[in-house]
Parts: sequence; structure tokens; C-alpha cells
Amino acid sequence: MIPTSLTSISFGISDAADIIATSILAYYLLLLIRGTRAVQITLGLFVLVVVLALSNLFHLLVLATVMQYLLLGTAVTLPIVFQPELRRGLEQIGRGRLFTRPAGETDDEIAAKQVAIVAQAAFAFARRHVGALIVIEQQTGLREYVESGTALDARLSLELLLAIFNPPSPLHDGAVIVRDTTIEGAACFLPLSENAVSAERHIGTRHRAAIGVTEQTDAVVVVVSEETGAVSIARAGRLSVQIDGEERLNKVLSAIVRPPRRMRPAVNPMLANLLSRIPRAVDRSPKLPT
Repeated sequence: MIPTSLTSISFGISDAADIIATSILAYYLLLLIRGTRAVQITLGLFVLVVVLALSNLFHLLVLATVMQYLLLGTAVTLPIVFQPELRRGLEQIGRGRLFTRPAGETDDEIAAKQVAIVAQAAFAFARRHVGALIVIEQQTGLREYVESGTALDARLSLELLLAIFNPPSPLHDGAVIVRDTTIEGAACFLPLSENAVSAERHIGTRHRAAIGVTEQTDAVVVVVSEETGAVSIARAGRLSVQIDGEERLNKVLSAIVRPPRRMRPAVNPMLANLLSRIPRAVDRSPKLPT
């Protein structure tokens, strides 16, 4: 017997169109925030909602009350937090670019090419005592910092980096942001470190900016001192000691720079390992006599 409540539900063409339209809207909203810090913020909000649901399920009244007030305050601040994404989305809608097809995948050697060019450029600057700040984007998107400078969307090359940081160039004062093998922007402004320890070390503004952006994102920054020509790496809010040679810098960057987001395997390694064992189990199973 089918319950009466289920038989009374009607599903028509308008309902299907409603579901399809909502799914398309959700898909393009996810495309809009992809590659930005809004992804991590959205995941954090999802965790808060899950905690609230569990607290209501298990009748944890105090925790549920705290989570309700916390989510209420978060909802008020959402327009401020997502202001860059909202502005960019409205601009793309006005230009008719929101529904354009995203770029295709790149090859497997992106990380190696990127590291080699950045390391070569860093020591070219070091030999000439030219200050440089090269930000390598990781999982957290850096679009808001790209928008603070000059958007380039140019192919990463040694010659272009040398031209950008050449002192007479109007783009030399600021940071270059690199994503895969593309220079997203130049002359970008980065947040200065708020850590009191970095301020007490009397480091320059360029190094404080390198530390500052790594405190807020997972980016890796190569910084070259204009005074001493020293090459250092900033990561996770910390500044490394001086790196001696280009080969050493290449090895260090290769160890800490992650492969591009879209190059990561879609299958869980544990699941792939289990699937790889299935044929072996089949082969070892006893055969029935015919």
C-alpha cells in the first residue's frame, strides 16, 4: 500500500524546471567562489550548521543557544565577508561572462615549470640586488589581492618576471601573484604581518607583506631583499633563513608547493588501493570444476 500522503504529491513540468534552474544557479555560484577564500568560509559555515543540528538532535540546549546566536551574527556579516565575490559576480553578470565555459586542464608538469622559473628569477634578482615578491597560489584563492593591483593573466616566463621587477617599470613596486603557469597580477598589495614577533625583528615592509599573506592564506612566497640580495621563503606565517643557491631553492619549493587543484586525483587513495586488490582476490579464488 502506498501512503495517502505520497499519492497526493503532484510533480509537473514547472517543478522540474524549478529544480533544474535552482541546480544551475547553485552550480554557477560555486564556480563564482571557486579559487577564493570564500570556499573555506563556506565550509566553516557548514560545520557550524552541522553542530547546531546535532545539538538540537541531542537536546544540548546551551550549545544550541550559543550556536544560534553565533549563526545569527555570522549571517549579518556575510555581505561584508563575501563583498569581493558579490562585486565580481555582479560585474560578470553585467558583462555576460558568468555563464562562460571555464578554462580546460593543464599538463602534469605545471608545478615543475613554475618552480624552475621562479627559482631562476629569484637568483637573477638576488645577483642584481633587485627586490622582488613572488606569491605562489596554493589551495586558497588570491583573487582579492590580484584585484588590488594590475591584472595581467599572462604566461609565466623568466623574461616577463625580469621586466616586471625592473626598477624603472611601473609594476615593480608590489607583489606578483602566480597561479599554475600564469601571472595573474602584478603590483599587488599584500596585508602586512600582524605578528608582534615579525615586527620586533625589524624586517622590511616587503618581508612583512610576505609573512602577512601567508598568515591569512596557504600561499608560498619567495621574497628577495633589495639591500642584501638574500632570498627567503615565507610560508604559514613564518620566514625561512636565507637560501643559498638556485638549486637549493628549487628543491625547497618543489617540496612545499602543491600541485594545482584541478590536477589532484578525484579518487580517494584508500579506495583506489581497495579497488586494485579486487582482481587479485578474484584470481586467488578457487575455480570450480567444470
